[in-house]
Amino acid sequence: KQWYQRRVAITAGGVILRDSHGVAQVKAITGTKILRILKAKGLSSKIPEDLYHLIKKAVAIRKHLEKNRQDKDSKYRLILVESRIHKLARYYKTKTVLP
Repeated sequence: KQWYQRRVAITAGGVILRDSHGVAQVKAITGTKILRILKAKGLSSKIPEDLYHLIKKAVAIRKHLEKNRQDKDSKYRLILVESRIHKLARYYKTKTVLP
């Protein structure tokens, strides 16, 4: 709970538990995964972590393209990242994780 209140990502929280506290797998000890524990306590985020990081990456690429309009590779990578965002959003909508 402490590392989550500091806005550490769920995956980084697992790394902290592994490196600092010697917990190899949270599921092996508690029987449930970290995300399910956080959801039960009402501490989970609104959007899934993987979707959040893809959106963050797309924003960074768009910011880069504002300065470097001729960067064709970044334009292509932005298309790929945005298609992954749409695919993941469609998946989460079918699983009713997103409204």
